[in-house]
Amino acid sequence: MKVVVAGTGYVGLVTGVALAKIGHNVTCVDIDSKKIALMQKGISPIYEEGLEELMVENAKRLSYTVDYKKAYKDADVIFIGVGTPERSDGSANLDYVYEVCDNIAESIVHDCVVVIKSTVPIGTNDKVEEYLRSRVEDGIFISIASNPEFLAQGTAVRDTLYASRIVVGTEDKYAKDIMREIYYPLTQEPYNVPYLEMSRRSAEMVKYASNDFLALKISYINEVSNFCEIIGADIEDVTMGMSYDKRIGNKFLNPGIGYGGSCFPKDTKALHYLSCEYDSEFKTIKACIDVNKHQKLHLFNKLKETYGNLNMRNMDIAILGATFKPGTDDLREASSIDNVKALIDYGCSVTVYDPVGLERFKKIFGDKIKYATTIDECIKDKDITMIMTEWDTIKNYDINNYINLMRTPVIYDGRNCYKLEDIEKYPIKYVSIGRKEINKL
Repeated sequence: MKVVVAGTGYVGLVTGVALAKIGHNVTCVDIDSKKIALMQKGISPIYEEGLEELMVENAKRLSYTVDYKKAYKDADVIFIGVGTPERSDGSANLDYVYEVCDNIAESIVHDCVVVIKSTVPIGTNDKVEEYLRSRVEDGIFISIASNPEFLAQGTAVRDTLYASRIVVGTEDKYAKDIMREIYYPLTQEPYNVPYLEMSRRSAEMVKYASNDFLALKISYINEVSNFCEIIGADIEDVTMGMSYDKRIGNKFLNPGIGYGGSCFPKDTKALHYLSCEYDSEFKTIKACIDVNKHQKLHLFNKLKETYGNLNMRNMDIAILGATFKPGTDDLREASSIDNVKALIDYGCSVTVYDPVGLERFKKIFGDKIKYATTIDECIKDKDITMIMTEWDTIKNYDINNYINLMRTPVIYDGRNCYKLEDIEKYPIKYVSIGRKEINKL
């Protein structure tokens, strides 16, 4: 079979490379000629651990092109993995999906299965099938399959090859048989991925229900952590006690300054928007969105309460971590952005360190802030350090350096990178999330 993947972002490129890894010949299509040129040289346009190595390893089964007509012409299966960003009202923008559909309709010459890998509102697969069938030449049969992704940035390659499950939604035997054949290698050794078949609408809903449940869990534990600060409980003791209940588990119970990235923010807003369209509002998801919005500035608000508006003016602040999570250079919905904007508004001088995200951060803030290539450089002579991303380089950093390099060793840790019993050994002020404040100055 000839497999084509439309879009070479996190979803599209990882999908294409993974399919090549399990033996398929894959053509990746993108409208960005610069990205295509990079990939043709074996260079990944996105930062994702292990991806570039797999691109090189499977180069003979991978090709990259901007010529969609040639790619789609005789394709047996076309995966759509383009972005579905949120609109201002929270709904999903499907323009890129339908642009690909237009290109497919004008290019294909025989029967084809089109697989929607992008995250789309429930019912979109039905609409896309109707849209495509009304535009292709007579005699060509188009079938649509829903195949949502469940990868996490930073672990996307492993999440695809050793997935928790493969979810496929189809409405006819043709698409069902094709999808079984495509994914058969992943259901065997050494991968042994569970393969789930269902209706397209159920598959679409699985994606939203899964992501939004995880987002709910994060917002819930952040509210618990905020309350722990008020009543004098320790969030780490609380989450440890919760985690022994197998119904709850220990995943997504780490308090912090909110979730970000390309999935949780837009998927919570999209499902909430859709539920309102059906006059059946998800009130829990609305609360989740509101909690996360406020949580992003929880650390900044603590700083403001302690020092006040006037004292904060002209403070030198170090920001450790810019990306929304470790293992990626993605800044979408990153808490660092909200906090840096707030600090600038209050007249603070800001210096940012991140191991991979600085170039993208510069595109947002330009010369409004300073940038450091090491933690030492970032915190030197600073009044306060704020931790936004729990990179290993930050978690394993020598605490003595805060004392030796900073003007005053004051740390506001939004990711609870350090153990309180370790911090208590040092002459330092340490403010974290859901735990007692330590002030040994």
